[in-house]
Amino acid sequence: MENLLQLKDKNIVVMGVANDRSIAWGIAKSLFEVGANVIFTYRKERSLMKLEKLMAGYEDQEATFIQCDVNSDESIKAAFDTIGAKVGTIHGIVHSVAFANAEDLKNRFLETSRDGYAFAQDTSAYSLIAATKAAHPYMTEGGSIVTMSYLGAERVLEGYNVMGVAKAALEASVRYLAADIGADNIRVNAISAGAIKTLAAKGVPSFNKILNRIEESAPLKRNVTQAEVADMTIVMLSHLSRGVTGETIYIDGGYNIMGI
Repeated sequence: MENLLQLKDKNIVVMGVANDRSIAWGIAKSLFEVGANVIFTYRKERSLMKLEKLMAGYEDQEATFIQCDVNSDESIKAAFDTIGAKVGTIHGIVHSVAFANAEDLKNRFLETSRDGYAFAQDTSAYSLIAATKAAHPYMTEGGSIVTMSYLGAERVLEGYNVMGVAKAALEASVRYLAADIGADNIRVNAISAGAIKTLAAKGVPSFNKILNRIEESAPLKRNVTQAEVADMTIVMLSHLSRGVTGETIYIDGGYNIMGI
């Protein structure tokens, strides 16, 4: 399988690890297993400390940590220039970055503030565009970019509000980016993961209700795991998905197909 994946010794940038429950951390663990070279970006020193603590259990793995504030063009460019100078070629990016102000999730969508809307879009959607632009000069051998979305991008989910609109913009950005850089053999796809107990999920007031509803309604009659999302992300980063770009791939036990 390792030969089929063709990820051994490939340089993959992982953005958005918050803690051990993060989808991005699950993906990083799977990348270690297939022999990839993982470069983590982090925003603040607190995040770096958490990453270093997580890596303490992987002494045999070498990982690189690069500071990157996704709300700053200068920081993003500096981060990817540093990565490019260090590893030469970037083969893939995992973009697992999203944030909205708590009040814009708790209040009705009607009450979303202008600043809150702009902040959610900037952090959750524009950051993919900015990261792709900064990484593009170093993706000289082609590659794959995978971002994390959610069903709230296309359906109204209670308590998701402005984040749903940001994810809709993210999925549209995936399609436009895929069209832009496909000629460079760079693929861009989104993974729409089912509900998983992450730090970000705690900010959604109706999260536990959503978990129960999925167990009742999804064809597989259960919620998905961090490892299941990570496995499909590995496929989307790998040679196995070389003919796929501009898509949103659902890893949600089939919940998205149901009418109720």
